[in-house]
Amino acid sequence: MALRPTVVDQQPVELTPISSQDTRVHVETANKQTLDFDDVLDGGYGWVIAAACSVMSMFVGLLYSWGVMQAYLAKQNVASDSTLAFIGSTAVAGVAVFAIISTHLIRIAGTRNASLISCALMTSAQFLSSWITSSIGGLFVTNGVILGLGCSIGFMACSGLPSQYFTRKRGLANGLVYAGNGVGACVFSLLSQALLTRVGIAWTFRVLSFVTVAATLPAALLMKDRARRASASIDLSLFRDPKFVLLFLSSLVATFPLLVPPFFIPLYASSIGISDTLGSILLAVFSLSSAAGRIGFGYLGDIIGPITSLFLTLVVCSVSVLAVWPVSASLAPFVVFVIINGAGNGGFFATMPSVVGHIYGSKRLSTALAMVVSAYSAGYLMGAPVAGFILERYGGNSAGRAAFRPAMYYAGSMSLGSASFILVVRYLATKKKFFSFA
Repeated sequence: MALRPTVVDQQPVELTPISSQDTRVHVETANKQTLDFDDVLDGGYGWVIAAACSVMSMFVGLLYSWGVMQAYLAKQNVASDSTLAFIGSTAVAGVAVFAIISTHLIRIAGTRNASLISCALMTSAQFLSSWITSSIGGLFVTNGVILGLGCSIGFMACSGLPSQYFTRKRGLANGLVYAGNGVGACVFSLLSQALLTRVGIAWTFRVLSFVTVAATLPAALLMKDRARRASASIDLSLFRDPKFVLLFLSSLVATFPLLVPPFFIPLYASSIGISDTLGSILLAVFSLSSAAGRIGFGYLGDIIGPITSLFLTLVVCSVSVLAVWPVSASLAPFVVFVIINGAGNGGFFATMPSVVGHIYGSKRLSTALAMVVSAYSAGYLMGAPVAGFILERYGGNSAGRAAFRPAMYYAGSMSLGSASFILVVRYLATKKKFFSFA
């Protein structure tokens, strides 16, 4: 008779005796529910789960391809740049706003059923949008609120499931899942631009809805829980900890500028004489760079520490916006900006959960992370619209690239401010000099 430790939702439970002939592991959880787990970790069906979650994550990437639609609608004079940016940011903000609601839904209905609901909402949002392309109010509801809720459920469903199937390879599995988001944004940016050119915006929305249901429905059906998830809660006592206050403020400030580049890349490309098609390709490059940044900065965090890695992502974002974007008067420097900023942008989202786990451990991770993610909502909702208002104040996208500079300085300074908060967090967490890499 041997003893093997089993982990449920990243929390250790008591050792359970198994024999060499057993093919199942019998686990009694803290709430006295009995579950049977396949005696397979770091492989087997877990890779199916990772693939299914990656597909679902790809369609959450629909949110970050809105810049292509925004540029098209702006040229049709449907609404101002700031209003159109607000539609896209509403959907992205929904991921954070509905995060706790989504978590409770997943706990009650299970990951598979919640993923099916996500599939239905994302598909419906695209299809309904195809009938109201000239209605700003309608697009706020369909492509803003409904799509945001659907993506929130899908994102939260994918966020915790791989950890039920992987231990030693959990980082790799999560990296593949989160990278799917960047890949999806790339694919849908190119697909949307191609469809807009050939069939117009109404049928573009419809085709996207057909593609969404065709891919996410099978992925949702493959989802399978191994354990009942813990519910995220709110622990106000965390605000007594200076490190948490600074993390919360850093997240609040950092997300204001993060959506400015992906939403404005097509508009800026047009202002310097780049075609709409090439502008959509640049947005796709940004998304691929974001996917690479999620994996790269996540791996870097294992080497130099997650807090230091998070600080570097924010510095990269700030420097690229303040130093590279303003001098991007032609294609070559603009491509450099897109790649660098995309990597830093994606790295932020990959490293923040690691920082929270590093500081508060697995026992408080779900609560602390849910509260930190809730701070994203303000920046998601208002970050790009504020940049849009600034752009309009200086003449709009038709006034040339000089009109974009005040918005660039706004975005870059916000990233720099967020980095300063993280620098203090690192000092409080380590009590060592920053470049000690401890």
